[in-house]
Amino acid sequence: MGFRSLLAVLNGERQAVPPVWFMRQAGRYLPEYRALRADKGGFLALVYDSEAAAEITLQPIRRFGFDGAILFSDILIVPHAMGQALTFTAGEGPQLAPPLANARLEDLSGAPHHLDAIYETVRKVAAALPDETTFLGFAGAPWTVATYMVAGEGSRDQAAARLMAYREPERFSALIDAIVDVTVEYLAGQIAAGVHAVQIFDSWSGSLAPDEFDRWVIAPTRAIVERLKARASVPVIGFPKGAGGNLPRYARETGVDAVGLDETVDPAWADVVLPKGLPVQGNLDPLLLLAGGDALPGAVRRIREALGRRPHVFNLGHGIDKETPIAHVEAALAAIRKPL
Repeated sequence: MGFRSLLAVLNGERQAVPPVWFMRQAGRYLPEYRALRADKGGFLALVYDSEAAAEITLQPIRRFGFDGAILFSDILIVPHAMGQALTFTAGEGPQLAPPLANARLEDLSGAPHHLDAIYETVRKVAAALPDETTFLGFAGAPWTVATYMVAGEGSRDQAAARLMAYREPERFSALIDAIVDVTVEYLAGQIAAGVHAVQIFDSWSGSLAPDEFDRWVIAPTRAIVERLKARASVPVIGFPKGAGGNLPRYARETGVDAVGLDETVDPAWADVVLPKGLPVQGNLDPLLLLAGGDALPGAVRRIREALGRRPHVFNLGHGIDKETPIAHVEAALAAIRKPL
């Protein structure tokens, strides 16, 4: 078996040249992905087609040799499994029905069979990955998933979920608890099927006031980590996008094994305020990767220098932009893999 450098870093080992993977590395910026999607159909059809989803997961590994492969799926598979109808419409984004702002969770009929195709994808990828590649599963964090379930769609300020949390805290807490339950089972299923580590995406954590952040981000994430660790010994990466000043508290109190930094976080500040020795992931601006040019290698170097005293997984601060040129990815990887 080859040396899995990314897994070693997540387990606390510092390396001179950081391992690298990019969020959304399996997807629309790749011509091979676009060709497969044109042949197979829409996004959700690809997610539930295990053969296609496995192929998409493997595409960036074949092209770039990333140290990590991220499962091709979506965070809204969990609400789909909880009984909401899920559709993806071009130009409109995902839609969940009925929105829980005006419907009851207990009236939904759970559909856990939707998770079976994801587990089959994991098994297919695990069988095909190079030995040295770390396989990452993932799920959305309860707060972020709840924002979609309540509104029925994405929103700029997550107002529908925030209002429910203020006006009906018991009802909202029950929703969060239900998402925690399904998410633990979902991640445990991915681990059993073959992933080596998992990431919890909290894409909308930045919209909450500090007390609400404690209640709806930190506490549910801690519950997932504790319950997952009782069942499987794999690293958990927490990615609270937009957490800002809440980031140190998140790192200390959730129990995650590594913390992802979004592109707005100063990595030098993060290195000072985060627990000593905690692995950190991030955090090149995806728009700089899209722009390319002379600024790109300099930014890569500054991030590596700022985080080089601790275990560091190089990544973007969020998902790769669909218009990103392949040459820019190649240039970034050359800079990341070059000894300082």
